[in-house]
Amino acid sequence: MSGIGLDGTVVVMTGASVGLGRAMSLALASAGARVVLAAPETNLLEAVAAEVDAVAGKGRALAVRADITVRADCDRVLAESIRQFGGLQVLVNNARRAVRGPGIPPAGNFLPFWQSDPDIWRESVDVNVNGTFLISHVIAPHLIANKWGRIINISTSLGGLTQRHNSPYGVTKAALESATAIWAADLAGTGVTVNSLLPGGACDTDPNRPPIPGVELLPVEIMNSAVVWLASKLSDGKTGGRYVGKLWHDALPPAAAAKAMERPALRRPGE
Repeated sequence: MSGIGLDGTVVVMTGASVGLGRAMSLALASAGARVVLAAPETNLLEAVAAEVDAVAGKGRALAVRADITVRADCDRVLAESIRQFGGLQVLVNNARRAVRGPGIPPAGNFLPFWQSDPDIWRESVDVNVNGTFLISHVIAPHLIANKWGRIINISTSLGGLTQRHNSPYGVTKAALESATAIWAADLAGTGVTVNSLLPGGACDTDPNRPPIPGVELLPVEIMNSAVVWLASKLSDGKTGGRYVGKLWHDALPPAAAAKAMERPALRRPGE
C-alpha cells in the first residue's frame, strides 16, 4: 500500500458490497478513512462493514442501503454520512449495473448491440449514468460548501470503451469519461476535483466469469493505492484526469507513482 494517511476523511463508496467497491473500501479504511458503504444489498454491505471493523477498528464503517437511481436514497446517503460522521469529503462512483446475472447468458451481455436486451440496456444507462449523476448531484453542493472534496468516477480502459460487443457497458463508461471532464470544468476553483480511475484490464471480481483464453485477470485490489492517493490531499489540484490503477507502484514516492499512472483525458475545446 501507499502509506498515505486519510485520518479525518469520510468517503462514500457506491457499489461497496462486492468486488472493486469492497476492496477499495477496505483500503480506504485501512488508510484511516471512515467509509459510508452504499449499495442495495443490505446483507452484503453488513458483511463488508464487519470486514472494515476487523481491519481498521470499530466505528470506521457505516452501511447504508441505497439504490442510486432513487433520489431519496441518494439524499439518505448524504444525511446518514452527516449524522454518523459529521460530513463527507470524497465520493467514489463505483456502482454499476452488472453485465452478468439472472436472465443473462453465461458469458454475459456481450452481444452485438441489435441483439442486446433493451431492458438491460436501459438499466445499465440508468444505474451507470443516471445513478452516478444523481448521487453526485446530491453530494456536490456539500463538497462545494466545504471548499474541498473529491469525486472519483470508476471507468474502464479505452479498449472497453470501443471494443465490439461491449455495449451498453462501454457506452455508459464513455459517458462517465465525458462527465468527468465536464464536471471538473464546472467545479474549477471550488476546491472540489473530479477524476476517473480504472483498473487497466479485466479484474478478478466476478466468481461467475468464464475463463478468458490468454487473459490474466488483475487482482481485485489493483486500484487500492490509487484510490487512496486520489482521496488524499496529495492529489490537490489534479482534476479532469484519467488514472490507471495497475500502473501505480508502491515503491515510488506518491507523486512519482501518481504521474506514472496518469493517462491523457478527454481534451477540452480548442486543445
